[in-house]
Amino acid sequence: MNPDIDSSLPAPRISPVYPAYPGIRPENIHVIQHAAQADAAYAQMKNVPVLGFDTESRPVFLKGQHSDGPHLIQLATEDAVFLFPVVRPINTDVVKALLESDQILKVGFGLSDDMKYLHRKLGISVHHVLDLARALRENKQHDMGAKAAVAKFFGMELQKSKKTSTSNWASSSLTEKQMLYAANDAQVALLIYLHCQKAQLDLKSLPFSYTHTKKG
Repeated sequence: MNPDIDSSLPAPRISPVYPAYPGIRPENIHVIQHAAQADAAYAQMKNVPVLGFDTESRPVFLKGQHSDGPHLIQLATEDAVFLFPVVRPINTDVVKALLESDQILKVGFGLSDDMKYLHRKLGISVHHVLDLARALRENKQHDMGAKAAVAKFFGMELQKSKKTSTSNWASSSLTEKQMLYAANDAQVALLIYLHCQKAQLDLKSLPFSYTHTKKG
């Protein structure tokens, strides 16, 4: 025994080391830049029961400055992720039709601001959506993020680069790191949800539709 160690003190908590979450392959990420591509994406998503969903916005760093996002909308199936940059003219009717559909469940993590910004910027009110941050939380005080969910349910570490998350999502040309980051955010939500459904896990909340509340 090492005499310098006080055995009465609790052992330090060591976080488990998980293998890296592999994520989606780059060839399965589709950046929608033209109306024809949007129509093709819609054809692949219009009949699926569930879509992974997220948005990205260019960060603001000055006090009192407000975000003008979203600048990117991500929709994911099990096999592919479709990225809709809002900074260039696209067929937003496709995004609107999917997000406002009552037949397609949209799942994601921490969607409050995403839905608020979508309504403010594009007039989209997301219907039939499930926020997994609340549905999977273990107590009322702490929502569960995507990184924690991947560790808990898949035993892997979801790589979340601060540099990428705070990068310029309003750029006219996304980097590969941005595309991978955004695509994984949306698809991992779908895969977590499908895992919970297969395992018949109890979710703590139900799907809902976004309701815009005007400030008086």
